[in-house]
Amino acid sequence: MFSSLAKTTLARAALLHDAPVYVQFYITARCNLTCQQCNIIYANSDVRECTLDEIKRIADNFARMRVAMVLLTGGEPFTRLDLPDIIREFTSRGVHVRMQTNGLATDERIQAVIAAGGRDISISLDSLWPGNQDDINGGFAKSWHDALRAMASFTRYLPKTGSFASLGCVMQRDNLGDIEDVIRFGTAIGWVTSLVPVHVTTFDRPLSFRTFDQTKRWQPAELPAVDALVERVRAMRHAGYLLYDSDQYLDDMKRFAAGQPTTWRRKNDGVCDSPNLYFAVLPNGDFAPCCDHRLGSQIHCYDADFPEVYRSRVFRAEVRTVTGACPGCLFGSYPEMTIAMRYLAAKWERVKLFLAAPPEKKWPVTYEQMLAMAGRIRTEPRERISLPGHRRRLALDERSDPAIAPTA
Repeated sequence: MFSSLAKTTLARAALLHDAPVYVQFYITARCNLTCQQCNIIYANSDVRECTLDEIKRIADNFARMRVAMVLLTGGEPFTRLDLPDIIREFTSRGVHVRMQTNGLATDERIQAVIAAGGRDISISLDSLWPGNQDDINGGFAKSWHDALRAMASFTRYLPKTGSFASLGCVMQRDNLGDIEDVIRFGTAIGWVTSLVPVHVTTFDRPLSFRTFDQTKRWQPAELPAVDALVERVRAMRHAGYLLYDSDQYLDDMKRFAAGQPTTWRRKNDGVCDSPNLYFAVLPNGDFAPCCDHRLGSQIHCYDADFPEVYRSRVFRAEVRTVTGACPGCLFGSYPEMTIAMRYLAAKWERVKLFLAAPPEKKWPVTYEQMLAMAGRIRTEPRERISLPGHRRRLALDERSDPAIAPTA
């Protein structure tokens, strides 16, 4: 599924740990949801969006730099009507494109982005209970159903070979007991689940992708449930369920939830691999070390000399002042990229997942089939992790189903 350019960069990064494998490009701050765990629509609302001409120049630079993969995210990338054109600018230059969406996409628009070369998709799904997902998404009714409809459309139009589909699931108090079911559901439809623990910050230390809602922090009494969930999903992965996360990453999830230092950066002197392996691009085209931080100076990724700036010692030193002071994150993409490039076991797992033994895709899967699968999985009699006092809200369609009783 990767171009020759991407494969070459991946190989170099695995050996030397100094090749731009992965870039998160926040092409917009606009979004149709206000998810409880996300702050990005506010954090990036102070900058404009790149024009398509500027994006062409960024794509030219990325090709010169031999960037392997660019994640087009937001906000919600489908709010940009020129999304197929944006995808085409990168794929036509050999840069692999991944899209991250919440499901705001019609059938026609999904066809258009796939025709433009978008064969790698990640859709947010935190629960198999529609009411719970709608609450997590900010109280938007039917957003869970919209996500399933989009997933069904992607299974209809994505080719079975040379494509990749995944579910992004944020581990938080409101869905701790639902995560195993999400992984089961993803496996049933041939989608790989990737977990991210909720990130919380304070107003005196604003960080772009972290919520300010202090009620999202894990309490000490809840940590045994977090640890139990992590071990359960680890066992599921070893049993063959489609979970992306490495053992090192899962171990750090438990540490991160407890407010303890993570270990995924230890092979790089306790600092992340930005900008050597990855970095971010703001909606206006400016370089950022990651999704959380910005540089003090503005460096435009569409400028003709950006590839030279990227390799300069002055630039690297400026980025280091930011990354060196960061206490660390667990946003999935960055830690897992470092782990995949620096840990042998994780490298082999990635080779198997993407090249040697990719997931079987029994596609297409219709929306109605997905509804039936989700309903069956979430109501199967099975012991589930639960937190004291937490009750999920049932959506109208769930409350009207006599087979579903309110559950803790």
